[in-house]
Amino acid sequence: MAKSEARHPAPIQSQGVHHITFVGADRQTSVDFWEGVLGMRFVFEQPNLDDETQNHLYFDPGDGRLITVFTSEDWKKDPRPTPTKAGSLHHIAFTVSLATWRQAVGRLKERGFASSGEIDRGFMHSIYFRDPLGQLIELACYKFEPPAGRTHADVLARAHAIRVAAGDRNIADRHLADAIGELCRPGKAV
Repeated sequence: MAKSEARHPAPIQSQGVHHITFVGADRQTSVDFWEGVLGMRFVFEQPNLDDETQNHLYFDPGDGRLITVFTSEDWKKDPRPTPTKAGSLHHIAFTVSLATWRQAVGRLKERGFASSGEIDRGFMHSIYFRDPLGQLIELACYKFEPPAGRTHADVLARAHAIRVAAGDRNIADRHLADAIGELCRPGKAV
């Protein structure tokens, strides 16, 4: 083994999010929120195989991957905001269409959820609210569609380079438009 290999081991390559697991409260609170409010299809449930006193619920967030929730009828709902100290999850963002995003504030309000209102993040639109257990949730939609054969990350990486070269604070519409234009040119690499 060469010296450089010993000092720089190869990374473990991720290929995407497999699933995210939350600690819930009682079963019905989770079903009502994930399926009833966010419209995620309830896929299946089984015991938590690491602790059979708990239940394990599985939901499809819309892309065929999974959001899972451990539940117990002994756990009570606590809506206080979850901790935001080092090592804690700050929020989780779910992709929604622009049409859904435009309806989200009203639909959340109808269900008794306060929200941040509509926020422009430069390259995406966001709405934030807390689930029944205090976890911050974001509903997000990109302001753009990537060119054929490219990903949102491809566009954002190029827009970032354009933004930095221009000395701008954050990615804005002009950076996205220019990035998409460059990526549409034949032979353009990311």
